[in-house]
Amino acid sequence: MKVSREQMAENRLRILDAASRLFREKGFDAVTVSEVMKAAGLTHGGFYGHFTSKDDLAAQALASTFTASADDTRDMSAYLDQYLTPRHRDHPGNGCPIASLSGESRHQGTAVRAAITEGLQAQLARMSRTEDGETHPEQRRALIGSWAAMVGAMILSRAIVDPALSDEVLRETRAWIKAEGETTKPKAS
Repeated sequence: MKVSREQMAENRLRILDAASRLFREKGFDAVTVSEVMKAAGLTHGGFYGHFTSKDDLAAQALASTFTASADDTRDMSAYLDQYLTPRHRDHPGNGCPIASLSGESRHQGTAVRAAITEGLQAQLARMSRTEDGETHPEQRRALIGSWAAMVGAMILSRAIVDPALSDEVLRETRAWIKAEGETTKPKAS
């Protein structure tokens, strides 16, 4: 039976969504192509009609996730309140691919690392632009430091077995970034 172009495109999106979620939940190496296809509700045989390899799938799934999660949020405080939470910590499959996969990505191919690089670059560009479209070097520096602290806090909070300490890492990192943000805002001329 021939599949329409529309159905092929829909199947591809289902595969990308399933792969992205599974990779963020379990990591690249713990997820098989068969598992992805099953989660997408498709048979394993259709995989190579969409992707050349598991590495190709991983890179495209990451790129798709970054594109889907791209919003115009420039309010770092609101973003922090969403990001550094037990809910985000406890549901990595629905969360930030950088926090879930950056440590593991160094063992992946160039395409996966490039997808993470491009996703981070896009996020930094979006969040460091002011309302007038300019980027202030101090604001970008503070954003990079804040982003690194956020990702690090999320990674640590997921690794810690003490729930109180895990919550404290999230809470105190959020408070520290907010306090630092007040001291790094560009001064009006």
